[in-house]
Amino acid sequence: MNILDKIVIDKRQEVDLRKHLIPVSQLEQSVLFERETVSLANRLRTSKSGIIAEHKRRSPSKSIINNGLNVQDVAEGYESAGVCGMSVLTDGKYFGGSLDDLLLARASCNLPLLRKEFIIDQYQILEAKAFGADVILLIAAILTREEIKQFSEFSKSLNLEVLLEVHNEEELHKSIMPSLDMLGVNNRNLKTFEVSLETSKSLSNIIPDDFVKVSESGISSVNAIKELQPYGYKGFLIGENFMKTDNPGAGATKFIKELEA
Repeated sequence: MNILDKIVIDKRQEVDLRKHLIPVSQLEQSVLFERETVSLANRLRTSKSGIIAEHKRRSPSKSIINNGLNVQDVAEGYESAGVCGMSVLTDGKYFGGSLDDLLLARASCNLPLLRKEFIIDQYQILEAKAFGADVILLIAAILTREEIKQFSEFSKSLNLEVLLEVHNEEELHKSIMPSLDMLGVNNRNLKTFEVSLETSKSLSNIIPDDFVKVSESGISSVNAIKELQPYGYKGFLIGENFMKTDNPGAGATKFIKELEA
């Protein structure tokens, strides 16, 4: 059993509990439920840098990254740095995040926000909307084609964009459908945790041009982005690189200046 399998087992229990605690009707009454969402895909298409900066306290592969920062400061710093969007980890057990982090980020900036979560139930998509997200993440490795279709179409009905994440060609082929906005290639092998940009390069020519291409994991240098841009990538998800510093916003500012120089 790999880490993703363990996370999904725990996530099913967690979601069942949350459903009992907070009914759907309560989520739909959230002030943020009627909010007009901001398009991350459009921002990435027109951006020179394409940075999606992440708020992440820890991860299964790296343990603690940074527990000492507050979300407001990170969100404000990212926005002033000129990133295209912000990814907020909301998984508690493995990543130290929460839906409150999403809420605080929403209150602190006008960036498109991605709820970074292991979505296995439609209920979590309603949560994303109620807590201020603009985009949800779907992970092909943990979903069937039918679930990807159901969840992505449901997201569109709520005006949420969908970033679908794949790790290999097989996942990509099962996932391509019109209800997606962005296709993300995760460069991390979930079995070994090894990271290689070759994953993004090799899958780039199979991703149809209708989707915004996003590369995730292992992007820690300006050179990595310059290496991937000729392959059609418009988005680059960067978490650890900024979060391991005392001031992620300043790190993002410096990074983007170098990239656009």
